[in-house]
Amino acid sequence: MSKHTVLFELGCEELPPKSLKTLRDALKAETEKGLNEAGLAFEAIEAYAAPRRLALKIVNVDAAQADTQKRFDGPAVQAAYDAEGKPTKALEGFMRGQGITADQVSTFQAGKVEKVCYLKDVKGQSLDVLLPQILQTALDNLPIAKRMRSAASRTEFVRPVKWVVLLKDNAVIDASIQDHKTGNVTYGHRFHAPEAIVLANPDAYLDALRQAYVVADFAERQTIIDQQVKALADEVNATAIVPADLRDEVTALVEWPVSLRASFEERFLAVPQEALITTMQDNQKYFCLVNADNKLQPYFITVSNIESKDPTQIIEGNEKVVRPRLSDAEFFFLQDQKQPLASRKDKLANMVFQAQLGTLWNKSERIAKLAVALSAITGANPADVEKAALLAKCDLTSELVGEFPELQGIAGTYYARIEGENDEVAEALGEQYLPKFAGDVLPKTKTGTTLALADRLDTLTGIFGIGQAPTGSKDPFALRRSAIGILRLVTENNLDVSIEELIKLALAAYGDVLKDHAKTLADAVAFLEGRYRAKYEDQGVAVDVIQAVQALSPKSPLDFDKRVTAVNHFRDLPEAAALAAANKRVANILAKEATPTGEIIEAKLVEDAEKALYSEIQNILPVVQPLLDAKDYTTALSKLAALRAPIDAFFEGVMVMADDAELKANRLRLLAQLRELFTSVADISVLQH
Repeated sequence: MSKHTVLFELGCEELPPKSLKTLRDALKAETEKGLNEAGLAFEAIEAYAAPRRLALKIVNVDAAQADTQKRFDGPAVQAAYDAEGKPTKALEGFMRGQGITADQVSTFQAGKVEKVCYLKDVKGQSLDVLLPQILQTALDNLPIAKRMRSAASRTEFVRPVKWVVLLKDNAVIDASIQDHKTGNVTYGHRFHAPEAIVLANPDAYLDALRQAYVVADFAERQTIIDQQVKALADEVNATAIVPADLRDEVTALVEWPVSLRASFEERFLAVPQEALITTMQDNQKYFCLVNADNKLQPYFITVSNIESKDPTQIIEGNEKVVRPRLSDAEFFFLQDQKQPLASRKDKLANMVFQAQLGTLWNKSERIAKLAVALSAITGANPADVEKAALLAKCDLTSELVGEFPELQGIAGTYYARIEGENDEVAEALGEQYLPKFAGDVLPKTKTGTTLALADRLDTLTGIFGIGQAPTGSKDPFALRRSAIGILRLVTENNLDVSIEELIKLALAAYGDVLKDHAKTLADAVAFLEGRYRAKYEDQGVAVDVIQAVQALSPKSPLDFDKRVTAVNHFRDLPEAAALAAANKRVANILAKEATPTGEIIEAKLVEDAEKALYSEIQNILPVVQPLLDAKDYTTALSKLAALRAPIDAFFEGVMVMADDAELKANRLRLLAQLRELFTSVADISVLQH
């Protein structure tokens, strides 16, 4: 069958830059799906996207569907012919219905019954007929939140459609897509080359547009921008900050990228650089530059969509636009310094944290009390911790945070430094919010660690204390994320403390603000323990490993973590599968039989295999016990792996359920001791292999 290469291009008004890449990928995926469902084979689809176009090049696609046979079933052969072999009324009715004669009737075996049927040859439809419908369906299925109609057209799209190209090799496939007649005419850059361009064939597409100042391939445009930005940054010995989202957005805003470096007055560098970077990235779509120490430099890079004869005009225009933005940030920064951080507590006393839990100042006082108690566990200096806690929320009332909410904590750090606070206190104000998301960094200072723990524990305990635990999708205080933060802060700082102790300290700071301490303690502890699974699954730990540890309900997150590490390591040992199976077998036997009390009686061990297992256990106990006491679970489990051979031999050669009651009791005691050894780390029987 012959193959063709097809080009489809939808020309629009400027598409939304934040979703351009998504639209490109969805159009490709939906078209692939449509071709596959239609049974049209193709070699590849190349997808292109620029501000005013979405396009696909389908390489080596079938000219038509394959011809097929469709089977229409009739009555059973028995009912279709009479004794003389003539068609019965049933068969005549079937032939009439299908519009066929007796010589077109076939038969087939349906289970035990032979039936008559009609095998109709169905000619495959051509690409020209199928493709426009496939493309229209793909466009209809694109993930577009708000569709718009333009002019008299009834069809909707994310932006008004201006032209449609549909070429099969060098010929147009005549059709109507999005109410536009298909053709072979596209348009170049809105300013540099707005006139019509006749496309000879699909392979000419990228070059024809490049001649007309449009780089249609998103990835190619992005590479050009990356190279230009790096070259401009290198010229001033700096590195550009290029967040992935901003990089995609800028790529989606230009057809012909021309990057230019501009500058701003050095005096603005006195302002917290996070504020300057935020305003330049969010409002202006600029790439900021930093030096090797990550300090902001007085430059920025803007990506223009025009190759200007006088680039300095564009540069100066951007400098003029950015100046008032930076001046605003500078103004807020200077205004804030007129009022010391600590004096802002009066404003916090008027800001509600949560109606039943009081104001942000109430919260600050609780956190201070809790943080001082926690400092005994974290090793922080109680005086630093108390000071940091009382300043922690003060920057929320500052002008700078009012304008740039993402600077909460960061602004506090700047102001605390200016006021001469020590590094521990100043750093902690920014660190209290860490980790902000899964996998984020943790605070570096002990004061910051203590504050981050206290803040999360206070919120979690308080919200549970007023009976507003998260439900389903409702988690307004982000307690699920917060809980994983608490577990990480404890385990990654090697803090040896139980979840219960932590919640009790938080409850002590609340005092009688919360009524039912016992219920709150139980609920909050259960909630935190319930987050282990999400925490470790995020790290790629298998569910059965987590469940093996959960079966023991360890009280401290650090202990839980060490056990997970040990089981994860054990799982890869060659003996693991056999030992997991043996543990399961032991658990099943012990579940059915009550284990007799008392010690194992050595004289009652009669079979060689049980003697061998007993002696191995006695040899291994003095080695493993100190390891367990030191919580070195990984080494302990590795040592226990040596029991694999004697355990296998025991199950092969020994009948546990012996008729002799004393032999049976002794064997059950032996199994119980074995089970106890393994479950001192985790329930290995849970592991799936």
